[in-house]
Amino acid sequence: MATPKNSPITLTNVGLTWPDGSPALNGITGTFGVGRTGLVGANGSGKSTLLRLIAGRLAPTTGRIDAAGDVDYLPQTLTLAVDATVSDLLGITDKVAALRAIEAGDVSERHFDTIADDWNIETQAEEALRHIGFTAVDLSRPVNTVSGGEAMIIAVAGLHVRRAPITLLDEPTNNLDRTERARLAHMVRTWPGTLLVVSHDTALLELMDSTAELHSGRLTVFGGPYSEWRAHLDHEQAGAVQAARTAQQVVKTEKRQRVETATKLDRRARTAHTSHDQKRGSKILMNQRASDAQVSAGKLRTGVDDKVQTAQAALDSADARVRDDDHIHIDLPDPDVPNSRRIAELVGAGRTLVVQGPERVALTGANGVGKTTLLDTLVNGTEAQPRRAGAVLLVDRVGYLPQRLDGLDDAASVLENVRSLAPSVPVGDVRNQLARFLLRGATVDRAVGTLSGGERFRVALARLLLADPPPQLLVLDEPTNNLDLQSVDQLVDALLGYRGAVIVVSHDDAFLARLDLTTTLVLDGDGGLSEVAASER
Repeated sequence: MATPKNSPITLTNVGLTWPDGSPALNGITGTFGVGRTGLVGANGSGKSTLLRLIAGRLAPTTGRIDAAGDVDYLPQTLTLAVDATVSDLLGITDKVAALRAIEAGDVSERHFDTIADDWNIETQAEEALRHIGFTAVDLSRPVNTVSGGEAMIIAVAGLHVRRAPITLLDEPTNNLDRTERARLAHMVRTWPGTLLVVSHDTALLELMDSTAELHSGRLTVFGGPYSEWRAHLDHEQAGAVQAARTAQQVVKTEKRQRVETATKLDRRARTAHTSHDQKRGSKILMNQRASDAQVSAGKLRTGVDDKVQTAQAALDSADARVRDDDHIHIDLPDPDVPNSRRIAELVGAGRTLVVQGPERVALTGANGVGKTTLLDTLVNGTEAQPRRAGAVLLVDRVGYLPQRLDGLDDAASVLENVRSLAPSVPVGDVRNQLARFLLRGATVDRAVGTLSGGERFRVALARLLLADPPPQLLVLDEPTNNLDLQSVDQLVDALLGYRGAVIVVSHDDAFLARLDLTTTLVLDGDGGLSEVAASER
């Protein structure tokens, strides 16, 4: 099948089954058009798997994928050799080596094939590096000397330079600071060819021409950025909810009609039986009337039953359109944090800031300035490093959610993980609270290691917030990394229900804007802490 002219990527009944027999995707059909498309969906819906299929890193079990040209792909996690350089990260090492060989007099045809039409690749790479804060001499710099965020932005710059007809990016803003996100946004705005981006970053998704969603095993594409798609979806869901309510009322009405009809037919049957017993009329006439009544009653029952079935089918169809995107609604215990309680001291160069009462403090700053180290100093009491900010914890009860959810016992159940911090709380009460974290039924008894990413995150969050006694301070380090948009909503819901103090490190401005922050601090490379005015947040 040829790829449609305006559809660089076409998926036809694409399915993938893992070696253990579990399905990853099934019957995905759709197209991605020219320009920039953001791909959204819940954790576990198959977004990253779909990118790997389009990139050719996986082969579909069923169906086919047609791409109109070469495909470049950037995964969520960069895996490089220990001796890799910035040139390797840019993806131009082979071309640069071929150029050097030709300059040295080696005119082997393979060098010309490697270079193709990219004779100015070095110039383009150097220009791209300058735009993201690096110099030309950095081409040979070892990758292990740059931060994770710097490595990601360099890799994206390399894809931008290589200008493949189709480029796939999987969560490119993870670990990027604000400056790096701004540089990524500039590249996205000027991206050559077709760009398909998986992301939970609403600011990045707002730069897209189209928004695609994987939901309930189906791929749909909307012609507009994230905010327009979200408004369209909300409007559609409001209509679906109203249609479901109307259909439910019709079902109730038809069922009531069926009861009334059954009552009426029963009354007729009793009257006919009484007439027969009293022998009113000839035997032949009464038998004929009885037969006619039975036929009439059967037709009436059938008609009424058909109406009930039709109404129920309409209700089922309407219910299927209504999404079950649950929100976390919890009534958490009071952590006893009065306004006068001193919670922590954050010590910067020449300045100490006190977190007092149920304040919500955001800690921001460029990658590498020591934000995570500051949190470690606060939570674990480690000694501050020279020229780094320090912290002093002034309360006993603190809950810490690190970037990696490595505090969970994968072999233990959800219930056991949560009760490890609340051993005196009755099991039934814990189960009821877990249901409010959308962890219900048999899921509560499953081993944490078998859960999806979104479920695992909610377990970690529940473990902190349901601790007994409850924490007086929550410390969160980049909590939205690798979370889908629904999980971010659930995190916000949970934090808004928490009445203690919060210190959160994040580069996600959209997330921070929803937390009702008291203070936003910026940490610089010299260990200085400065406060951002409310008007500048």
